[in-house]
Amino acid sequence: MIEYQRVLAIIPARGGSKGLPEKNIRDMCGKPLIAWSVEKAKLSLYVDTILVSTDNQEIADIAVEYGAYVPFLRPAEYATDEASTYDVIRHALSYLSETAGKTFDYIVLLEPTSPLREDGDIDRMLESLVSQKAEFDSIISVGEINEHPSIVKRLEGKNLVPFYGELTQTKRRQDNSPAYFPFGVAYISKTEALLEENTFYTERCTYFLIKRYQNCEIDDLYNFISAEATMKHEWGLD
Repeated sequence: MIEYQRVLAIIPARGGSKGLPEKNIRDMCGKPLIAWSVEKAKLSLYVDTILVSTDNQEIADIAVEYGAYVPFLRPAEYATDEASTYDVIRHALSYLSETAGKTFDYIVLLEPTSPLREDGDIDRMLESLVSQKAEFDSIISVGEINEHPSIVKRLEGKNLVPFYGELTQTKRRQDNSPAYFPFGVAYISKTEALLEENTFYTERCTYFLIKRYQNCEIDDLYNFISAEATMKHEWGLD
């Protein structure tokens, strides 16, 4: 709870993954990948409930072992490639309201595929959003990227052409204005705004700048290898 406002952390973890099968339970530095997200959420001073939404019993068992709340297995209609994160959140909120009478003022989305969170990141983001609650309804973690949009290309027949032709092309990378990507350290929103706008990118959205090494999204084996090597280097793990 923060300023008497209840906080729900949701960790979505589907069993199926085409890019890297069973990635959420794959061992990373001695723990299943999903465990890193659960443990960082447990360090928060403000998160009241840590809920893992999954359709997979093995993921559920591991999440419970590490301290998460897993009161249901996600229904099949919310575990397809077409189901959105917001469908998953709405289902979880509805379940908690109907079965336990629990409601929450803030939602924290933690993607298990972005495990390089620092201990205080979640709380710093919550504090930032709550301190600016009159101006903003959501906050998203972003990292500066090197692959600037003005340099990105697309294939057009046998031709290589700019992906965004309207963007100014610079001769040197350092001449580009900084560009940022929303890596999944955390997405946080007032519940009311999230449900109304159906996005964490609300009209009144601010940001939390993460460190370079935290720029991480695990979609395939190469992402996983890179993230594990980074974790070992930055945190001194074996």
